[in-house]
Amino acid sequence: MKFAFALLWLIRLLPMWAIGLLARGLGNIAYCLAHGRRRVGMINLRLCFPEMPVAERRRLIRRNFQHMIRMVLEYGVVWWSSAARIDKLVEIKNLHYVTELRERGEDVILFYPHFVGFEMCVYSLNQHIPLVSVYSHQKNEALDRQIYQGRQRYDNAYIVSRQEGLRPIIKAMRKDHAPFLYLPDQDFGVRDSVFVDFFGVKAATITGLSRISKLARAKVVPAIARRVGDRFELEFYPPWDDYPSEDVEADTRRMNAFLEQRVREIPDQYFWLHKRFKSRPQGEARFY
Repeated sequence: MKFAFALLWLIRLLPMWAIGLLARGLGNIAYCLAHGRRRVGMINLRLCFPEMPVAERRRLIRRNFQHMIRMVLEYGVVWWSSAARIDKLVEIKNLHYVTELRERGEDVILFYPHFVGFEMCVYSLNQHIPLVSVYSHQKNEALDRQIYQGRQRYDNAYIVSRQEGLRPIIKAMRKDHAPFLYLPDQDFGVRDSVFVDFFGVKAATITGLSRISKLARAKVVPAIARRVGDRFELEFYPPWDDYPSEDVEADTRRMNAFLEQRVREIPDQYFWLHKRFKSRPQGEARFY
């Protein structure tokens, strides 16, 4: 792991276009060698885009591998490059949707789905506003320590362990009306989840966005991180009206519907290599 960290430290000295070039080559190698993950990605695309030709799915997954490898290589940038460099790499659009709510004393939950630019963009955002985030411990101690320290690099983030529950999250939000950065768009199993459509396929989706916004009386503001060439764009969308409703399942489907629209805009930048449809309704055959 020390060698990997040293390599990332050196890579961050490269210009972003060079990191991209390196990621393209390594991504092509990973696409060829990582048969299991490539299969997962192809199954996900077949389920979500049945009308897409197989050849186009292959091209999209190859680009997705390149993006994912590039995201890994860019960890050296987010951990050790200057704050000024990171801030210059990211254009933040419509942050006023968040700042206006905070100025009125309202709490905010940022619905922040898994796109490949999410790490770089959040390191830029955290320079401008405090953030609350949930942390899942890594099996490797050195990696766990580095990720945790990296997320604390601006001394402007409140990190809550996933095992601690909702109360510490809400308490941290209210400390400085710090927005809660929430990524609820992966398959965490059937516990605390409902099966709602995602691209027309039933997907186990946690209901936390609706539940936490109700408990905290917080506004939900979607935020999407995009890679644009060798730079990034973090776009905020208007706070959701009439959310949460009295129907948790409808709220959860609303979240997925919004995400579908954004995925269609940048399909090669979503986390397709994750087993999004791993959990199935009782009696339904598994996809993977």
